[in-house]
Amino acid sequence: MLRPYQKAAVDAALDFWKGSADPILIDAATGAGKSHIIAAVAEKIHGKTGKRVLCLAPSAELVQQNRAKYVAAGYPASTFSASAGGKDTRHPVVFGSPLTVRNKISRFQIGGDSGYALVIVDECHGITPTICGIIDAMRLANPYLRVLGLTATPYRLGSGYIFNQHPNGQCNDETTAKAPYFEKCVYQIGARELIGQGYLTPPVIGSTSGEAYDTSGLVAKSRGQFDADAVDRAYHGQGRKTAAIVADIVAQSQDRHGVLLFAATVKHAEEVLASLPPQISAIVTGTTPKAERARLLKHFLARKIKYLVNVSVLTTGFDAPHVDVVALLRKTESVGLLQQIIGRGLRLDDGKADCLVLDYTTNIADHCPDGDLFAPIIEAVPTGKKGSKVPALCPSCGYENEFSAHKNAFDYIDAGLVDANGYCVNLDGERVQTDFGPMPAHHGRRCWGRTRTGPVGEYERCNYRWTSKECPNCGEANDIAARYCSSCRFEIVDPNEKLVGEFRAMKKDPHRVQTDVITSIVDRPGVSQNGNRTLRVDFVTPYRSFSVWYMPDGTYSRQMRDIGIYNNATATGAEPSTVTYQKETSGFYRVLEFNRPADQEPELPQHLRAAE
Repeated sequence: MLRPYQKAAVDAALDFWKGSADPILIDAATGAGKSHIIAAVAEKIHGKTGKRVLCLAPSAELVQQNRAKYVAAGYPASTFSASAGGKDTRHPVVFGSPLTVRNKISRFQIGGDSGYALVIVDECHGITPTICGIIDAMRLANPYLRVLGLTATPYRLGSGYIFNQHPNGQCNDETTAKAPYFEKCVYQIGARELIGQGYLTPPVIGSTSGEAYDTSGLVAKSRGQFDADAVDRAYHGQGRKTAAIVADIVAQSQDRHGVLLFAATVKHAEEVLASLPPQISAIVTGTTPKAERARLLKHFLARKIKYLVNVSVLTTGFDAPHVDVVALLRKTESVGLLQQIIGRGLRLDDGKADCLVLDYTTNIADHCPDGDLFAPIIEAVPTGKKGSKVPALCPSCGYENEFSAHKNAFDYIDAGLVDANGYCVNLDGERVQTDFGPMPAHHGRRCWGRTRTGPVGEYERCNYRWTSKECPNCGEANDIAARYCSSCRFEIVDPNEKLVGEFRAMKKDPHRVQTDVITSIVDRPGVSQNGNRTLRVDFVTPYRSFSVWYMPDGTYSRQMRDIGIYNNATATGAEPSTVTYQKETSGFYRVLEFNRPADQEPELPQHLRAAE
């Protein structure tokens, strides 16, 4: 029997699929019973269509766990996972792991009534190119293939949310989602709601002894991971501090049943284990042999082991209801990982009143600054200081956007002279016009609303634009920064913009003849190694500085011509205003003329001037 919210999640997915085949997801907190939701959806789709269902999970434990729930509901199911011990597709519902399925993808490319109608992806926040490739290959046999993801953390480090639309229809923009795979989160049930309904144990943030690791030197690299050397400095060789932290954990866990400790590295985990009570403590890492790992987890679940130290292996898919202490001895780059870690202690168990969360770094302060573990900050990329927002109702699809206010429109915004569509208006309510149409009060260019189109109801982003430039070939409205038309691929670069680009490229290349204004000129008489008089002249222009050597007594025609040009320009005692020059293949500069009109940069189009 499904819980009410589980049934609501299943119904939400089925309702969406009546009109669209775009990928969707269900956001269900750790402990919500995603395995039961997976089983119910798989049974419903197979029962309605008679077709097959593939359920993917990232680990053998999750493959086995999900299949067990389906079989417990009274239905047969196959296992297609080398690590889970089977490669069987006899039954209409198959539980598999991505690599095993990918290696035998032809067995899943079945068309017609006996083909696959649905792919379910558990822990879909970790969707990979392998999983996407499996789905793409299966769609060759069935273009109407449905895709459902389930996760407790529908966001990724550096990318934000992994879906476009929230259950209420609110759409993510570039600050909260980067190239999301899923179209919509059709249902959401959070830990706070499940705690309120009595389905999860409440977490309690514990006060620590005052000892903590100094993680201020940990800075995420371009791929979001901390530098290995910085991790070494923060955690390794901190024997006295680690011992004090472990002592605090043990003291606070005297009346508790199961303690999960999350360490930064294997070496760090070993240092932590050294300070724990030896008879009731163990360590599990990614290098622990499979059989030994299974034995230790079995002993932990049987409460023969109280303290279990791990390094990134018990963050998802590990179900130990008796865990009532979660100790964070590592700093995590990912808010999603933090949520998964805390979720390990939220399952219900007899005699368990709460789960104590002990943070010995700055995880909670970094990701949940107001102290609410269920309201983390989600961003696609780190953002700086945020300005005020301007609501902008799309006149095409009706979606209400929120964009950052444009500094040039602050006066209009302060005076309330902005219409419902986000355009600046005058006192008569008429839109303020520019050379590029009505003036927006914000930086938004294109609506973030989603509209349903196409033969299988796929969603696309609304094409309404507040600022745009028209393609001279087909008339399509394009982004103001677009170089080629999104419809016909015709080059739509503004002629002035192109001239500006060419001018700037020319000024960067000293091998091309150019004329600059002289901002500084200094001559320095000297003598060559052969005893001949020389004159070095140093020029500074807005674009570069360079030196030219003259031979005042030279007898070669070029030497005589060059010094003559310089003498003529300075004969009156006045300094020349401009210099025409070129860098030769020898690497030396040569002046060709003085006082010619300086090169002038073409005027940049207004919309690009504003951007600069």
